[in-house]
Amino acid sequence: MNKDTPASGRARGRPRGNPPIRESIVSAAHTLFLERGYRRTTLRAVAGAAGVDPALIGYHFGSKKGLFADVMQFQCANALAVDDVLDGDRATLPGRLVDAVTDLWEDAGFVQLTAQGDEAAEVIREYLEHELLARLVEFLGGRDATARATAVVTVLGGLIYTRYLNPLPTPAALSPVETRRVLTPVLRAALTPPRTPIRRP
Repeated sequence: MNKDTPASGRARGRPRGNPPIRESIVSAAHTLFLERGYRRTTLRAVAGAAGVDPALIGYHFGSKKGLFADVMQFQCANALAVDDVLDGDRATLPGRLVDAVTDLWEDAGFVQLTAQGDEAAEVIREYLEHELLARLVEFLGGRDATARATAVVTVLGGLIYTRYLNPLPTPAALSPVETRRVLTPVLRAALTPPRTPIRRP
């Protein structure tokens, strides 16, 4: 199985397959999950709002849990587009990573989605592991790429946890600009390849 494909066998991220149908379902589901919450949103209601047969939701997403995962992953892919973040001057990459996370988590709609229990936490873990970490390893390359990418994801995961999911007073009180200033040096250190020790004769 491809490392970017979860156990369900379906790749996450931007809707695939028949884009008009999938996008209409994801859009309708996004609205209903925000209005009603995860537990009170039914697949029949989503199908009605999207104007499709309920069987199509099972065909494209497998279950309500699968649909919810795609809704969150789609928003992640739009706001925290890994390729867009990695594209540019490597010297400013640490700041772009922090900005991408804070931009995503300052969005009220996304924060509302993340408050919907274990399903949301599972999607976030999957995105960090299969999208961000895997892409960073590939992007960094060379010696210790996995270790450096792991350090970056650990820092960003800590930011998400201590600022948004289970906020501590000090990190939560920082503005996005201050968060960027505090974490950029840490991420820069994590992204920098280790120096080869100089062997003395």
